[in-house]
Amino acid sequence: MPSLAEHQSNMYTKLLFLGDSKSGKTTALWSLVRAGYKLRILDFDNLLDPFKERLLAECPQKIEGVEYRTLRDKYKTGPLGVTLDGPAKAFVDAMKMLDHWKYDDIDYGKPKEWGSDCILVIDSLSRLCDMAYDFHDMIIKPGKSGDKDGRAVYGQAQDAVEMVLANLTSATFGTNVIVICHGQYMEQADGTLKIFPQGVGQKLSPKIPQYFPVYIRLKKLGEKRALQLESDATIDLAMPKLKAFETKTLDVDTGLAQIFETLQGKPPVATPEPKTATLVPPRPKAVTLQRRV
Repeated sequence: MPSLAEHQSNMYTKLLFLGDSKSGKTTALWSLVRAGYKLRILDFDNLLDPFKERLLAECPQKIEGVEYRTLRDKYKTGPLGVTLDGPAKAFVDAMKMLDHWKYDDIDYGKPKEWGSDCILVIDSLSRLCDMAYDFHDMIIKPGKSGDKDGRAVYGQAQDAVEMVLANLTSATFGTNVIVICHGQYMEQADGTLKIFPQGVGQKLSPKIPQYFPVYIRLKKLGEKRALQLESDATIDLAMPKLKAFETKTLDVDTGLAQIFETLQGKPPVATPEPKTATLVPPRPKAVTLQRRV
């Protein structure tokens, strides 16, 4: 029987990162790139520009360590407003990427085998939930009355997203994971308001933090932005080694790298890509964060 000291959490960090829109959650990832981690981003928001510019300004030599794929469903405007333009397939494409990161002439193998020098980033959970809803709204057929059961759509989309989180945070998923999410206030039974991650409807939101051993928030403190590690009256956070931090808020520019170093030690030396990977010749440095799919 293995010792608790050998628990897999010593090797991999699974982190839920909550913050308001435009607060700089994605850009805060740059300290991890500077520290030496390889980042692979499933980009659902299509808002990587500030992150790219920060890397080009601060550590351009490491921008090649960031791989990403942008996935969004297509929409069109018609007489009844904006509707999907064709089938909703972004959620399915995202699931394929989580199983095997392969598209066009890129093949990085299975994310669950990437190891401790790599971080899979979901950016963001809010848009992943939207994609899950659109997919299940498409596949659920109307009943005999001709109407579609909206509860079934929400229910199946919630279950699908919850299964994704269960997979990413399981002991068999041997890669660091950061899931970026937005927050929403929800009224509790006692009348108080608490912040939870946005989900597919309100039933999923309180379940989301249950899957993550590390849960932090990016918040504004006066004119500054900081990473909040400790719970307060409005949000319940989680940090396994909270006492190891001198302060319970960290600088947004260095905080994520500090968290990973505290939980795992110094970043491991980056390993070569798997021999099964088929990669294109080296691309110009600025191209890695300009590819659009």
